[in-house]
Amino acid sequence: MIKNLHILSILSAFFIFSGSYGQAQPVKGKVIPEYGATYKIEDPDFPTSISEKYRVVFDIAEAPEDPSHLNRLVETVARFINMHAESGKPANTMEIAVVVHGEAAHGLLKDEHYREIYQVDNPNLELFEALHQNGVQLILCGQTPMHRGITKEKRIPQTQIALSAMTALIQLQNSEYQLISF
Repeated sequence: MIKNLHILSILSAFFIFSGSYGQAQPVKGKVIPEYGATYKIEDPDFPTSISEKYRVVFDIAEAPEDPSHLNRLVETVARFINMHAESGKPANTMEIAVVVHGEAAHGLLKDEHYREIYQVDNPNLELFEALHQNGVQLILCGQTPMHRGITKEKRIPQTQIALSAMTALIQLQNSEYQLISF
């Protein structure tokens, strides 16, 4: 009997902590439904400003270990857009830039050039296109492609080149963009 109670306790704890019991499920975004699922927050204690202008720059330098996987740091930008749209924040109250450098720069390669390096298609292309279509500036550190051999012909055309990631981050922050880095 005690053994059965012990097993029952272990199973109960497993179901409670496994996430299958009472855990909310993310919902697809209103703006970029394919990426950046979010959780609906009802009546937050710290309310989201609907009218305040958000100027945000995301600093992204890391890539996933598996090159066939989507860069979740880039997907965070879609999540940012989707969760604010869900909260009622108008798109015209947000200006968003992404500064890409380091390992993350390969995510900006066209499929054929990504395949040359990783033998798989670039899983990030649709996400970068969706971000671009929603007004997100895609800025590539100029030093990174020089170091990694990423020519203009190899990268997606939606990118802008800066002198460096550091330069772009300074200039954007001087223009009142708030830095989000990982």
